[in-house]
Amino acid sequence: MLRWESHTCLPLHPDASFEPLERYRAAGVHYACLNVGMDMNPLAQILPVLASFRARLTAQPERYRLVRHVEDIEQARAAGQLAIGFDLEGALPLQERPEMVALFSELGVRQMHFAYNRNNAVAGGCHDTPQGLTALGRRMVDAVNDAGVLMDCAHTERRSTLDIMACSRHPVIFSHANPLALAEHGRNITDEQIRACAATGGVVCISGVSRFLGTETPTARDIAGHVAYVAALVGTDHVGLGLDIGFSEPGLNDDPPGDFDPGFWWPASAGYGQGISQMRYAPLDSWRALPEALQATGMNDREVRAVLGDNMVRVAQQVWGAARA
Repeated sequence: MLRWESHTCLPLHPDASFEPLERYRAAGVHYACLNVGMDMNPLAQILPVLASFRARLTAQPERYRLVRHVEDIEQARAAGQLAIGFDLEGALPLQERPEMVALFSELGVRQMHFAYNRNNAVAGGCHDTPQGLTALGRRMVDAVNDAGVLMDCAHTERRSTLDIMACSRHPVIFSHANPLALAEHGRNITDEQIRACAATGGVVCISGVSRFLGTETPTARDIAGHVAYVAALVGTDHVGLGLDIGFSEPGLNDDPPGDFDPGFWWPASAGYGQGISQMRYAPLDSWRALPEALQATGMNDREVRAVLGDNMVRVAQQVWGAARA
């Protein structure tokens, strides 16, 4: 039973501990997509993180394997390794150059979305004025499709996501998002967005973050309830998991350099308070409890396997295999 974690966050620092990755391995996770930057992080911060993570992962082949194709995940699973890909959250690091997408893909970025909460020249963020996908954004979607990178719509406002899903030639995912019908929050997505994602052949991956689940102490049972909602709406073939666990490390400052304003990126008006410090995450060990929690919603063994990883495997096989030679 393959387990696919669509989004997780170590501190964005070259010296961040890999101890959480070992915990993923111990919990039976086979693939984890690791964030390497957001719109508020300049390239001067992102590139050293990418360089360090790549070097340290490849230096431990008994534990980790960097992924380019789905076959790499199967090989890692057989060898007892944790397969790793990277994701980029926002288009600002692309510096308005579509050709940057292919460069990040060569560095191991396997999925990306275009706006982190706030608007930019490519797309609109979920905590900003609706603007839709721009002309540059349409070129960026083409670049993501051409590079064989998963097109992600997390953190992006409704109009932009619908534009992206209409524009993309390949299935689109929400790597960590929850149904608005179950928890009222600007980061959550409407039934219209969920249906549009499924229509592309894509997958909505449920987050384990407290505010997005509508609970202060998130559990595997809470996550399973959100999975069940999406499955009832569009079918079990279009729902997965992206628990979005954020790890911190005492003494390690991963804030962007310069005059960084957390209140801009995570506005109090959207229910954040002091940035995201008050957020709570489902325990990483939720991965052990999720099969039983999903079964308790009425899912059979095939459906449980689909949610835990098979759905994302299907989409990744289609998208990652589409890169132009």
